[in-house]
Amino acid sequence: MKIDKKLIKELVDNLKEFNLSELEYQEGQTRIKVSKVARMVDQSKTGAVVSPNKAVLNTVDGNDGIRVKSPIIGTAYLAPEPGAKKFVNIGDKVKKGQTVMIVEAMKTMNHVPSSSDGKVKKILVADGQPVEFGQTLVVLE
Repeated sequence: MKIDKKLIKELVDNLKEFNLSELEYQEGQTRIKVSKVARMVDQSKTGAVVSPNKAVLNTVDGNDGIRVKSPIIGTAYLAPEPGAKKFVNIGDKVKKGQTVMIVEAMKTMNHVPSSSDGKVKKILVADGQPVEFGQTLVVLE
């Protein structure tokens, strides 16, 4: 297999231009994934990971509740289709595994399940908003 350096360079340029941490491209059987590496710091002192993209960081404390995070980079949707009823609203009770939203990546709709039972305390993203891997989407109490 011949490596298309021009295509890889173009994908890396797109990472920089759109401030993404990861990008995947597929054409036929060829699949290319490029990503930036998040720098790790001494977690014994801070317990934190330094991300090159500040969108991953938010103002929610660890004591604020149970966080449901994005499993992938993409676009968050609060309902299964435009104009439809939202998966969850603030105050709704959810069960572990229940879909709380969809993150679309490369024309694939990825259901984001609740990580535990709880009550929706906060929804931290808007419909159609781009999200990063690991970004908190919903906080449960």
